[in-house]
Amino acid sequence: RQQRQQRQPRPLQEHDQMFSPEEVVFLILAAIAIAGAIGCVYARRVAHSLLSLMMTFLAVAGVFILAEAEMLAAIQILVYLGSVMLVVQFGVMLTRRQIQEGDIE
Repeated sequence: RQQRQQRQPRPLQEHDQMFSPEEVVFLILAAIAIAGAIGCVYARRVAHSLLSLMMTFLAVAGVFILAEAEMLAAIQILVYLGSVMLVVQFGVMLTRRQIQEGDIE
């Protein structure tokens, strides 16, 4: 009979990890973006839908930062979150007031 030699565990190498930290952050941001998009579609109130859309835009900006495209992330935040969401929110607020007053049929 031969004696079995006990195998020594080899040290973990960089490619042995299940997920890298960048992949984990990407998965979290992707989940936030998907949840925000679903929330935007299924929200009963328009204000809640806008908040979900803002959450989606922030997650997309985070993905841009993760991809080392900081300029795109800055444009995403400034243009979409800053300008477009503000204009849409004002539009919703003004439209709601006209609907409540009965001006629009």
